[in-house]
Amino acid sequence: MEYHEAADFLFGLRRFRPKPGTTSTAQLLAHLEDPQEGVEFVQIAGSNGKGSTARMLERTLREAGLSVGLYTSPHLEDLRERIRVDGRKIPRSAVRSFVEEAREYVTDRGADGESPTFFEVMTAMAIWQFDRADVDVAVLEVGIGGRYDATSVVDPVASAVTSVTLEHTGILGDTEAEIARDKAHVAPADAPLVTGVKGEPLEGIREVAGEVVTVGTAVAGAAIDEETPNVRVAYGGRTNHTEAAVSIDAGDGALETRIPLLGSHQAENAGIAATLARQVADVSDDDIARGLRNAHWPGRFEVIDTEPLVILDGAHNPGACEQLAETLGTYEYDDLHLVVGAMHDKDHGEMAAALPTPDTVVATEPDLDRAEDPDVLAEVFERTGDGTDVRSSPSVQDALSSALTTSDETDCVLVTGSLFAVAEARSRWTNAGIPKRIRDLDDAREALEGATATAADVDRTSGSAVHRVVKTNLRHRQATALREELLRVDGECTLSGLERGDEAVDAVLMGTLAQFERLVDRLEGRSDGLSEVARELRERLELEAGGSPRPAVGSESSASSRYPWTDRTAVMGILNVTPDSFHDGGEYDALEDALTRAEAMVEADVDVIDVGGESTRPGADPVPTQEEIDRVVPVIERIADLDVHVSIDTRKAAVADAALEAGADIINDVSGLEDPEMRFVAAAHDAALVVMHSIDAPVVPDRDVEYDDVVEDVIDQLQERILLAEKAGLDREDIVVDPGVGFGKSARESFELLDRIDEFRALGCPILFGHSHKSMFDHVGRDAGERLEATVAASALAADRGADLVRVHDVPENVAAVRTALAARDPDAFEW
Repeated sequence: MEYHEAADFLFGLRRFRPKPGTTSTAQLLAHLEDPQEGVEFVQIAGSNGKGSTARMLERTLREAGLSVGLYTSPHLEDLRERIRVDGRKIPRSAVRSFVEEAREYVTDRGADGESPTFFEVMTAMAIWQFDRADVDVAVLEVGIGGRYDATSVVDPVASAVTSVTLEHTGILGDTEAEIARDKAHVAPADAPLVTGVKGEPLEGIREVAGEVVTVGTAVAGAAIDEETPNVRVAYGGRTNHTEAAVSIDAGDGALETRIPLLGSHQAENAGIAATLARQVADVSDDDIARGLRNAHWPGRFEVIDTEPLVILDGAHNPGACEQLAETLGTYEYDDLHLVVGAMHDKDHGEMAAALPTPDTVVATEPDLDRAEDPDVLAEVFERTGDGTDVRSSPSVQDALSSALTTSDETDCVLVTGSLFAVAEARSRWTNAGIPKRIRDLDDAREALEGATATAADVDRTSGSAVHRVVKTNLRHRQATALREELLRVDGECTLSGLERGDEAVDAVLMGTLAQFERLVDRLEGRSDGLSEVARELRERLELEAGGSPRPAVGSESSASSRYPWTDRTAVMGILNVTPDSFHDGGEYDALEDALTRAEAMVEADVDVIDVGGESTRPGADPVPTQEEIDRVVPVIERIADLDVHVSIDTRKAAVADAALEAGADIINDVSGLEDPEMRFVAAAHDAALVVMHSIDAPVVPDRDVEYDDVVEDVIDQLQERILLAEKAGLDREDIVVDPGVGFGKSARESFELLDRIDEFRALGCPILFGHSHKSMFDHVGRDAGERLEATVAASALAADRGADLVRVHDVPENVAAVRTALAARDPDAFEW
């Protein structure tokens, strides 16, 4: 079974059950041998805020060292987003395996008129995956209500009801109290239910749940009585454009932290998550503070840019729009440009009334059948806005482009109305069209199969994929239109076999450079979002208007010229001032030895010296922050005046800050921004930032990580890290990506990263390859201490394939290798 067949099977299931109950889900799990019996679960119900709370809890428990599953809905772009283990989406291979195991049973039940619904089967797949991954805890976001929701098939160890408003009244009840009673059925047997609900609905919750822990805003230090919440939270307002201060007090002293989810309602959600975390595991205040601060949740008051202020928020009902308006009111801007796309079953008039009065509105239509006609939305805003400039656009991407074009740097562009509209808008920053290097028919078949093309399409088109090939991801309607346009210019386009019209699909575009030039010309100016595809293709295929090549990312005219990697592959030399690093531990931990080593590197023409004070080798012990500072700062102060760039190799923002103050100008973060302050430190110092894809740092030996395609999966995960850094104020050309060889990758996967390193160009960032003396070379028969030649060969290959930096221990040999590779590509380009 192919992935597209498995996904089509899931999407083909009915959406609603004619009669309520958890029996259908329980029977499916019994067929799967009851995987729920091996996992501890937390259920989170609520009218609003349950997804954000689930994410906060999941991230906090991971910070405490637990392996955590997370099940949420809906997804933004990919079905697999709903099911995550330790932050990673369920692999396509796992989806295939699950459907192969469950399909016959589901089909038989369907023949009896009792087919499980889409949500029931997705819930079962999540539980199956969490058992398969052997997670410590799984966090389940409840779908509708609580009593009869599919997730209530489990016996939770902890649960919450975040909030209660009138919703799904035909199913849950006509009053908030009735709805609260339904949701309260998620209460655990042996722990109090945690809730942010107040007033009469709270009494309904107590009737069902019994013992309750309440969370809400109250004066810090006030005595607890029946009207005072047990856990008191305070929202301190924004500390910067993307974070807000919160205080959480359970009666034993306040915990202070920041959260990336803005608004007073999110402070309450943070209090609920912290309370649940303490019920579930032995978590410290530091775990909670750092976990909450790392709980990024795309599309929920997400500040993408500041000039103009660009905000994406999936508010889809009047209550959520009121919260959005309250939070937006804390920002200063001139004109408000609203891009709105909503579903047809929502109260559009009340939503419009709840939002701030915009200066311009572009009503649009997400690419799915349930979306409201943009002309209808435009009419709603014509009626509610006094003098507002209202127009409509058939695609979200074009609506966003129109709003951005209209806005000035001091304005605000807000995309809202549904998560579906937000998802399509967000693709402007996250959709990485991946250029493929096709050397032969095997490469062509692999690229097509990786896009889950049907076997027939692979056979039909693989012979055409021998020129320029780009893989991208689009809404089905756009992908179909794009294929038609490429065929008109004699190119080829193969789409994923996924047949659901409202789901994003992979598209593999194939053609000569001239055909792509003609395609781009045809796409520009269209009003269905394909003009944005044209922009993406120009960048990925290095075209300018008129068809002339444009400078690649990493060239002096397109990136910051202050770094040596802007016009050639640079060499970063490793200077470990540690006693225990895997290759050279203890050799340079004395200051004078480190200085001598640095001077020798400069003599050998190194471009960057990377100073590290903590080992990330397997089994390495963490180094206290001050000890790490004491190791690296004296060295950096001594070498800062050398004719070389200095990088600090650290996972800790405090160490990075001290190193930059001492004279470093680059941060090399092997944890991929696990310290939530790191990106802000880099932005404050205007420093370049290396962001590595890291499963564990230090490395955990024999960590079994499942990739569908290691290159594309790493690109996908790095994209969100890059966006985090950009939102902190860094320019993309100053963000360097590192695929993270050896960190959660096998030797075979590490070599595949080397072979396909040019595909990381899709991210629009310089690329670092760090392979020096690593265990990947065991694969070619080189044991520790015997890997110099293999390292040098890999440096030459990395340079030839487009790496902008190579990070190595042995500078003279690797400088020679890189220069040889560059000279082979273009003998006239460089002279040293």
